[in-house]
Amino acid sequence: MPRYRLTIEYDGTTFYGWQSQAGGEAVQDHLAAAVFKASGETISVRGAGRTDSGVHALGQVAHIDLAKAWEPYRLREALNFHLKPVAIAVLDAAAAAPDFDARFSATARHYLYRILSRRAPPTLDKDRVWWVTIELDAYAMHEAAQVLVGHHDFTTFRAAGCQANSPMRTLDRLHVARAGAEIHVTASARSFLHNQVRSMVGSLKLVGEGRWTANDLRDALDARHRPACGPVAPAAGLYLTRVDYPGEA
Repeated sequence: MPRYRLTIEYDGTTFYGWQSQAGGEAVQDHLAAAVFKASGETISVRGAGRTDSGVHALGQVAHIDLAKAWEPYRLREALNFHLKPVAIAVLDAAAAAPDFDARFSATARHYLYRILSRRAPPTLDKDRVWWVTIELDAYAMHEAAQVLVGHHDFTTFRAAGCQANSPMRTLDRLHVARAGAEIHVTASARSFLHNQVRSMVGSLKLVGEGRWTANDLRDALDARHRPACGPVAPAAGLYLTRVDYPGEA
């Protein structure tokens, strides 16, 4: 069966996350429905990452297997035609090797978290940023963030219901920078624990407010205890921006 790799963008505001739900309102459900309408085939859509409800994607990757061979651009156009009613778009479709797996073949995942740091509320970016009404110190946040880079036990920064077998993860990059009125936090790793990025961002906000120092963040990491984490940042500001695979920069 031909296998296809899809690169997908979506606004997660109205979806129950990526993973299929009983009500059919997950991103995975809408993609599977679009495939059925386009091809008549009932298939499963395998994604690179299970984004939560309210989390967005600029470069989610998935793979599908179809009985019929398609020209990739025609597949992309057909899927987008049937996805018109929802905030999901297939940016690219490409033929993939039979052993390509959107999840297990990935070598890195990259996330962006947007914090709007100003007194005025967001209008165009409502539900797409975390609105914080006080000035945050992006430099202090970046310096503290380096405490978390490397191979660590991230128990403090994962959801209580996280199903990963181990809390050990290697965080390759955690960068904080100001972009106008926004604070951008970018994180890269081969894989992340459930709620790890949002948990780290919530704790970094405490540093930006001056309530925590880098040492406090290190103590939270070393505690290996979920209650030591700062408040978890809301889903609205988080974006899965890119997924890397072997041979790709």
